Amino acid sequence: MPSVEELNQLLVPAAREALGPCCSSGAWIDAVVAGRPYAGIDALLEASDAAVAELDEEGLAEALAAHPRIGDRRVAAPVGRGAAEPAGPRGPAGWSSQEQAGVRSADSDLRRALAEGNEAYERRFGHIYLACATGRSAGELLAFLRDRLGNDRATEWRVVAAELAKINRIRLRKLVGDAGSGGPA
Repeated sequence: MPSVEELNQLLVPAAREALGPCCSSGAWIDAVVAGRPYAGIDALLEASDAAVAELDEEGLAEALAAHPRIGDRRVAAPVGRGAAEPAGPRGPAGWSSQEQAGVRSADSDLRRALAEGNEAYERRFGHIYLACATGRSAGELLAFLRDRLGNDRATEWRVVAAELAKINRIRLRKLVGDAGSGGPA
């Protein structure tokens, strides 16, 4: 786990590999790598937010490809451009499981409702429902999903980008060992 200072010093391929578990969008990774050196975690998080804000639908779709459905611990696609997903709790599958801890205690009816909601969302928007699940219960995530089903496509892409930015902040904090990594950012 590199510190911000160590991330700054990594060669480009190693920096790309280190950042891949945080977000699988190649454009995001490129922007964050290119923005080095960072004075500290705040500058890194600001650069991440700016990189997410610049993602087009293709870049957002690439980022979504590595996220499991809410309630599903499987990762949908490899991380980054050709990068392999790290095994264990440091990679997206492990992080997603930690982030979705509020879903684990859901009863079967709530899990079924989430699965049905995920399917309805995917039919409506053509991509998975992404939400920053850290600190949210299954019921909260289901209510958020249902609310978002009423969004138009442009509004929903903005919400997806905002949720991705929150997730990236949490994961970057985990990556560099920042003590504030547990809660929503």
